[in-house]
Amino acid sequence: MWREYLNVTSIDEALDILSERGVRARLVAGATDLILEIERGVRVGIDTLVDVTRIPGLDQISLDEEGLIHLGPLVTHNHCVASKLIRERALPLAQAAWEVGSPQIRNRGTIAGNLITASPANDTITPLMALGALVTLRSRSQERIIPLQRFYLGVRETVMEPDEMLVDISFPALDSSQLGTFIKLALRRAQAISLVNAAAILTFSDQKSGSQDKHIIEKAVITLGAVAPLIIHTQEAENYLVGRSLDEKTIENAARLAEEASKPIDDVRSSRDYRREMVRVCTLRALRDIASGEVSKAVPEKPVLLWGESNLGTASILNSSSKHSADLSRIDTRINGKEYTFNNGCEKSLLRLLREDAGLIGTKEGCAEGECGACTVFLDGAAVMSCLVPAARAHGAEIITIEGLSKNGDLHPVQQAFIDEGAVQCGYCTPGFIMSAAKLLEERPQPTLEEIQISITGNLCRCTGYYKIISAIESASQMEFEDD
Repeated sequence: MWREYLNVTSIDEALDILSERGVRARLVAGATDLILEIERGVRVGIDTLVDVTRIPGLDQISLDEEGLIHLGPLVTHNHCVASKLIRERALPLAQAAWEVGSPQIRNRGTIAGNLITASPANDTITPLMALGALVTLRSRSQERIIPLQRFYLGVRETVMEPDEMLVDISFPALDSSQLGTFIKLALRRAQAISLVNAAAILTFSDQKSGSQDKHIIEKAVITLGAVAPLIIHTQEAENYLVGRSLDEKTIENAARLAEEASKPIDDVRSSRDYRREMVRVCTLRALRDIASGEVSKAVPEKPVLLWGESNLGTASILNSSSKHSADLSRIDTRINGKEYTFNNGCEKSLLRLLREDAGLIGTKEGCAEGECGACTVFLDGAAVMSCLVPAARAHGAEIITIEGLSKNGDLHPVQQAFIDEGAVQCGYCTPGFIMSAAKLLEERPQPTLEEIQISITGNLCRCTGYYKIISAIESASQMEFEDD
């Protein structure tokens, strides 16, 4: 595990630490991949984590005068899903972000972190490659802008130097002549790694043919993930589409050419032959969606974020940086409205800090990998998996656990509904489900059935009792409505 955790308040401070520590230090934002890699021994020799989540202004999404969209390094997947600009001018990225993990993971995981992890199965790399994204890397001595296409050297390998920080992601916003979409195939609807993913962006020009307008493809981009060591362009399919209209025969031929471009492997999740066939199917679906104009339906207009009523997914700001180590590990935080000071915990997760040091054992450890949701808590207003949050991130933060939901001895409506509806079974997963449901009702007082289902995609019930759980959340929403 790491031995030192630093909360910094400026990019310059982060770059100074990277310059000094070199390969022994890593920047963390969401840390949803890095924490697991360190615990599993995949990343070795890292003794310092530099938390950049308290640097103001790095979670912004903007459109500049040249038509470029910019994503700051702290833009999370849920920031992209919630952004009207991204949904309207970079839809494939919004669709990919919506497919990542669960609401709790999307609240922590950043787009920059997804790119840097450099797995060919990572969902947001594929649409950003199709959009022609650039990444800006900064060190204490230089700044360089690199096309995303040249950012990767191999599986989990990038051109980043140990002293560099990714400070910006930029790409041209789609205009009215362009349509794009993203398709993901996985073994389940949520919390699943892609077997295949595909992004397609087509640029059209209108041409007259007799009395009819024909939509002719001027430019085509189709990128594929999880079917080669790197994200690949299907150049033959792209070239084939140019100059044609998007009829069924054209779609089928382009899909076949995309299949031929893929170079998948056999692994525990899929065979090589199945992946190749699914490349064809995913490309078919993407091009058919573009042809029908149905692409925008893939992301809800008001997505469930588990941010609550007014939270915008923004971290609490620190007045000054803080250092946490075995020798100096004071963590000052606020849990369930009460001030806490901990003098250890630097090398722990937030989950362990809550259970072992705060004595708040309602939050459960199920998988310790961000899969089951039993450890869900609210961190600065947003639902997160506490097993994937370093304990020192709690410094200066506001945390709510299951113990903090009841008020003046009265159970939260969700807690009461779980009792009334018999939704508590073995009980182990119950705190996580209640936390997710409570945040949903704060955000959406009268959710639809689909919104309830989405809100608990990050929570697993080993007793397979989802019907009672869903019924309890529906009942709680009625209780809340009647109280209002």
